[in-house]
Amino acid sequence: MPEIKKQLPLVTETNKAFWEAARRHELVVQKDGQWVKASGRGEVFTFCIYWQSFHPAWANDIPYNVAYVKLAEGPLLMTNIVGCDIKDIYIGMPVEVVFEDITEEVTLPKFKSVK
Repeated sequence: MPEIKKQLPLVTETNKAFWEAARRHELVVQKDGQWVKASGRGEVFTFCIYWQSFHPAWANDIPYNVAYVKLAEGPLLMTNIVGCDIKDIYIGMPVEVVFEDITEEVTLPKFKSVK
């Protein structure tokens, strides 16, 4: 049976600056049409826990979370909360960005709890 890999983000001309910054382990957001460096801090706005796999590529990650983090600068970012047990995630939890290098071309911003 062939190995099923997870889908990587689609890099386009519109979001290219975001993904290039992530590769440098920097988080950027758009403000007035310009990409500006973000603080990397925020709080969990909402989240869900997946207890069953809806695609074979994520079967080994069960259970896993998908969260929206509200950045200190205002925008919401869909991501994962890492570095803590899923039972410890809560709405309003303060978090900061960490980066996971997936491939040479793609780095994903994720968030960890700030105590």
